[in-house]
Amino acid sequence: MEHQVYVPAPASRLREALADPARVARAVPGLQQDAGADPGTGRLKVRIGSHSITYRGSLRVSAHDDGSYAVDGDATEARGTGTVKLALTFRLAETGEGCTVTVTGTASADGRVAELPPEAVQAAATRLLGRFAEGLGEAAAPAPEPPSVFETEVPPPSLAPEPEPEPVVEPLPEIFAEAAHARRTMIGRSAEEVDHAPPRGRYAPVPAPQTVTGASALRWAAPAAALALASAIVVTRALRRRR
Repeated sequence: MEHQVYVPAPASRLREALADPARVARAVPGLQQDAGADPGTGRLKVRIGSHSITYRGSLRVSAHDDGSYAVDGDATEARGTGTVKLALTFRLAETGEGCTVTVTGTASADGRVAELPPEAVQAAATRLLGRFAEGLGEAAAPAPEPPSVFETEVPPPSLAPEPEPEPVVEPLPEIFAEAAHARRTMIGRSAEEVDHAPPRGRYAPVPAPQTVTGASALRWAAPAAALALASAIVVTRALRRRR
């Protein structure tokens, strides 16, 4: 088989990932590693067309003197006797800001996979190789640098006094607002006069209507009639004397 994949990562970082068995194991899509086993050893479910086959095996990577990498693997069906063996060669070539990975080699299998159509098996192998190369590119990404000590926000000390909450000013009722305005306008009056001053505005008391009765009218009319009568008597007496 032969397959090419473009990986958006420099070849130098991809070589670092291939030299680390743990990164290689993380790059295999769907690999469930066995606890306590070497990296790259575990279970892998492969989907071929509408069928799924689970294999248990291991994968190994070794570097060659010419800069290429040998990828060898062997596995056995988890529920059967079929086996799979891989002997692949990975070559890296710088391409722009990334790298082109060329995969060549052979693969042999028997058991259930031998009963499936060759086109479906080839498509499944190509898809698995492409996802493996992409996983190597993700594993080759540099780890984020930890924040500097000088850039870390220092929390306030636990013994520092908490800031006092700002007082909440609630709106006064309208009657208190008018009373406060009246007190501000009474400049020059004593505090007693201001405190006992009658309210103004619409809250001022309405005076009772004044009624004029007949008795009060006669009370003022009687002295006027008496004065007029006395004047008439005086004038009459004066006229009689002259006669």
